[in-house]
Amino acid sequence: MTQFVLVTDWHFTQPLDRVWALIEDTDRWPDWWPAVKKVEAIKAGDETGLGAVRRITWGTALPYTLTFDVEVICIEKHDSIEGRASGELEGIGLWNFHEEPEGTHVRYLWRVDVTRPWMKLLAPILSPMFAWNHNKVMRWGLEGARRALAG
Repeated sequence: MTQFVLVTDWHFTQPLDRVWALIEDTDRWPDWWPAVKKVEAIKAGDETGLGAVRRITWGTALPYTLTFDVEVICIEKHDSIEGRASGELEGIGLWNFHEEPEGTHVRYLWRVDVTRPWMKLLAPILSPMFAWNHNKVMRWGLEGARRALAG
């Protein structure tokens, strides 16, 4: 098994438009998400961001980094952002945004395959560790996003 399906839920007390603006602006992720080491603009998208491609380098809780490109393949303002990853990870990531009485709920669905040979080889054994690592990186993102939104 080299495919992972991972779901992350983030809850914020801030309104949807502020949360959307923070997450939608991928170029600024390194400012608030400690795991995001670098974001490079590969291709500009249209006025909504559709078609934009970013190369993102991630530091992880484990002793390795990952770099992959993400192309925005669907974007519905204040509702969802879907991206296709290619490179060291391949698959689909989907951000869903929901306004709630107490703030904003964000759900991230990551359906991804590992592509590095050592990861493919060890995925059947290390899948719990890879999932733990993903969850840790996402927890850093939540903490960073909350700090950024509070400031």
